[in-house]
Order: sequence, then structure tokens, then C-alpha cells
Amino acid sequence: MGDLGAAWRNTLDWAEGSPLVWLLVTLLTYRLALWVHRRTGGHPLAQPVLTCVLLLGGLLLLTGVPYADYRAGTEVIAFLLGPATVAFAVPLHRSVEALRGLVGPILLALVLGVTTAVATGYGLVVALGGDDELAATMAAKTATTPVAIAVADVVGGIGPLSAVFAVLAGILGAVAAPAVLDLLRITDPRARGVAIGTVSHGVGTSRALREGEVTGAVAGLTTGLAALVVSLVTPLVVAWFS
Repeated sequence: MGDLGAAWRNTLDWAEGSPLVWLLVTLLTYRLALWVHRRTGGHPLAQPVLTCVLLLGGLLLLTGVPYADYRAGTEVIAFLLGPATVAFAVPLHRSVEALRGLVGPILLALVLGVTTAVATGYGLVVALGGDDELAATMAAKTATTPVAIAVADVVGGIGPLSAVFAVLAGILGAVAAPAVLDLLRITDPRARGVAIGTVSHGVGTSRALREGEVTGAVAGLTTGLAALVVSLVTPLVVAWFS
């Protein structure tokens, strides 16, 4: 048992010292999450991002590896998030004809959706006894992670915690939004794209792309515009509540 324990510690020391280990582990874990998603017939609770987060989080807890070490080893993935987001413009370009004449309704729905999300996020925290700092942190979660951090800092929230809320919102939206929209009998792909993109960011957009190119294109467009609207609306909502 002593030799086994020593071997385990040596393995962990080697993993912490190698910048490529956690990158490889992340890629393999996501591949496993995709396999689980297919094996379950695309069940909403088997959303690949959710499965991957749970597996990697459990592995980090089990091994005791600090998140900072994990992030250093997977920095290339974080870097590629920028180009991946820009790539959402490809299906948008292909679906321009389907969006003609809908710019006004989409912008109106986006502003109303973002304002509702920001106001309810702030209001629920206050109603449940949270302080203004936590409420401002929750209000900013409607944007993508980098924007959520910046907005939270501006309105007096906690940037890193707002990033966590933004990721959770994206995962929850990707898991639950399609089912909720089906329940409400919303079938128009453009309306579904606006709803998913407004609240679920990049994770939701990747889920919307599986429904169809038009749905994914609108979700990608809405995700980008939502970041701008959140940066404008959140300070106003926080000031109004304050």
C-alpha cells in the first residue's frame, strides 16, 4: 500500500508539472461526455458541457490539483473561445434571408429579455435576503463570461462569482430551454434562437445549432448583442433598485 501511495503521489506531481496533461484530460473528458450524450439519445440532462464540468470538477477534487494549475494547462482552450464565438457568424451569414425584416422584433425581444433577466436576478437575491454586492453579481450573469466579469466590477459585484453564475446560466439554458420552449409550443426557429441566445450564451448557442442552422444563427447573433445590452442595462437596473 505504501508503494501504491507513493506511485499515486509521484503521478500527481508529474501531472502538475506537465502543461499538456490537463489539456489532454479535458479533451478526453469532453469526448466521453459526447459519447454519453449519444448513448442517452440526446437526453437534456446529458448535456456534454454539464457532464464535462461535473467530471473535471470531481477529478480536480479527487486529485487535489488547484484550479490555477488546471487553468494554466488549458489556457489554449480559453484562447480558442474567441475564434469559436466569431465562428457563429458562419451560420448567421447563411441564414440572412430568413432574418430579413425581423431586426426590429429581434432587438425589441432582446432588450425586454435582458432587462427582465437582469431585474429578476437582482430582485430575487434582495428578496431572499442577499446584500447589494451579491445582487449586483447575479444581475450581471446574463452576459457571456468576460462581459459578466467586467459588468459586475462596474456595478459593485464580484467578477469571478458572476462568471460562475454566467456559466451555470448557460448550462441550465442549454439543458432546460428547448424543453420549456416545446412546452410553450414555440416552434418558430427564429423565436427559439432569440430565447436561447438571450439567456444561455455560447453554450446555449451550440445547443441551438443542433436544432437547425437558422435557430443557431439567431442564437449566435442574440448572444453577441446581449453582451452589449447587458453592459448598458445592468447599471441602470442596479441604480434603480439601489
